[in-house]
Amino acid sequence: MSGHVEVPTIEEIRRVPKVLLHDHLDGGVRPQTVVDLAKETGYRGLPTTEVDELAKWFRAGAARGDLGLYLEGFAHTVAVMQTRDALVRVAAECAEDLADDGVVYAEVRFAPELHTARGLTEAEVVEAVLEGFHEGSQRRGIRVYALLTAMRTAARSLEVAELAVRYRDDGVVGFDIAGAEKGSPPTEHLAAFQYVQRENFHITIHAGEGFGLPSIWEALQICGADRLGHGVRIVDDIERRPDGSVSLGRLASYVRDRRVPLEMCPTSNVQTGAVTALSDHPIGLLRSLFFRVTVNTDNRLMSGVTVSSELHDVADAFGYGWRDIEWLTLNAMKSAFAHFDERLRLINEVIKPGFAQARAAAGSR
Repeated sequence: MSGHVEVPTIEEIRRVPKVLLHDHLDGGVRPQTVVDLAKETGYRGLPTTEVDELAKWFRAGAARGDLGLYLEGFAHTVAVMQTRDALVRVAAECAEDLADDGVVYAEVRFAPELHTARGLTEAEVVEAVLEGFHEGSQRRGIRVYALLTAMRTAARSLEVAELAVRYRDDGVVGFDIAGAEKGSPPTEHLAAFQYVQRENFHITIHAGEGFGLPSIWEALQICGADRLGHGVRIVDDIERRPDGSVSLGRLASYVRDRRVPLEMCPTSNVQTGAVTALSDHPIGLLRSLFFRVTVNTDNRLMSGVTVSSELHDVADAFGYGWRDIEWLTLNAMKSAFAHFDERLRLINEVIKPGFAQARAAAGSR
């Protein structure tokens, strides 16, 4: 656990091996690429074609305290990601950017159904993205896998689930649903989840972000989620007493006892209004109670973050040192959907040695 420790700098954190489980492809496009692709594809809807101003526009638009408003910027990134070449480029740059930030393992999610407006089939979308991940990962010390996302407000979830299973040996490691939680419970997509379960595949569900405990309960107990996307509202089932002690409700106890991974995205949670401030983020309490919490970016463009900046900001907010950051990183690697042997190799041969070196260097100062 953390005590009175020196918080590592963002530059130091960038140098250690990191793991990312919750990152949206269409939320992490380079601003320059958005401008380039808009020009190439004839898209004229951008608020500005000046790159720095466009980056500021995305960040300002996301920081309005509402999930619906946060999602408005995606109309532009999705609009320029409708051709095979565009998808390959965005995916390759995603892998490059994560590798440059010191990420050694990533699962990046996208919704194939959102990229078919210009005639691509969903299978062609998946193949283009996988090609881009492969291209951008070459000789960079990173492995990037895909999570296929279905939109909870649409009726394509079973098709997307079948697509995820179809490409499971080509770089897809799981199935996800996303979109506004309220009014669109995960149980509306039960056929998709049951199919994935029958195929012995992996499920992560956006739950407990914009809606509370019922969303988490359904995701776990009816839909069979292996991980929870966000899951911040699990704190609604934790009572904090005046004397500082806590009492866990039955759902919170279940989540902790079963080591259900929580894919937390602190900056994004503040921007969407799920949390009032980073210093109030439930990750501090949940980490102290040893929940399986992980730190993620959600949308690097919209939130203006990297994995390193998120870890640094969380460490700064809660006084975390190297051991806390390593603990969070190991949580993520243990919770990844890659096969066990790959997870174990990265933990023992990459992550633990990398953090040992960082701690040794910090101790020499």
